[in-house]
Amino acid sequence: MKKIMVCIKRVVDYNVRVRVKPDGSGVMLDGVKMSINPFDEIALEEALRIKERGTNAEVVVVSIGIADTQQQLRTALAMGADRAILVQTDQPVEPLSAARTFLALVNKENPDLVFLGKQAIDDDANQTGQMLAALWGRPQATYASKLELAEGKATVTREVDVGLETIEVDLPAVITVDLRLNEPRYVKLPDIMKAKKKPLDITTFEALGVNLVQGLKNVKTEPPPQRQKGIMVKDVAELVGVLKQKGLI
Repeated sequence: MKKIMVCIKRVVDYNVRVRVKPDGSGVMLDGVKMSINPFDEIALEEALRIKERGTNAEVVVVSIGIADTQQQLRTALAMGADRAILVQTDQPVEPLSAARTFLALVNKENPDLVFLGKQAIDDDANQTGQMLAALWGRPQATYASKLELAEGKATVTREVDVGLETIEVDLPAVITVDLRLNEPRYVKLPDIMKAKKKPLDITTFEALGVNLVQGLKNVKTEPPPQRQKGIMVKDVAELVGVLKQKGLI
């Protein structure tokens, strides 16, 4: 294996409480901590572990987003990625446009394996990896919780509704990862300093020959309704009575 490409997304850190803008036009991002999407971070960790097992594969991390996305790419470089590519845009990017952009990078880089998180925690679309595999015309394995590579094939254990399923796919392939695959490493200060010298290329949709298509329009963003205060009941009979009053049984 010569090259692994990892696709990451810049999202609001999962420890931050998301707040909706007063006008309902979206989520407040000013002054909010941003991080690598947790599932994508797991994908990157798996790519680095494959490299460290003696494959000597080059790990290329790519992302689409605003100029500040360079922060998350530098974090990925500090984790151990060899180089990074940012497709810079100020426009929102839907899954299909993201998949087409990653396809253009795949055609340019010719990786043996492409990793993504199973979904991003901001929109939970869970579509980009599958769309990329379809556009690329290569096999896919989603929700990976275990991965083994041998003789040009990947054996993937994936989580499904009824338990665990093990499949085998030919490489090159697209693999999206789940939480249980691994635990990402902590970034150390010396690695952060080294990452500043690693290459980070910036490109555009136009340079890649990709047309950004917006098929969806965000009409309004609303916070979830506040949970009602619970009540205490004396016994099961009273509980059943309350549930009947609310029309729940």
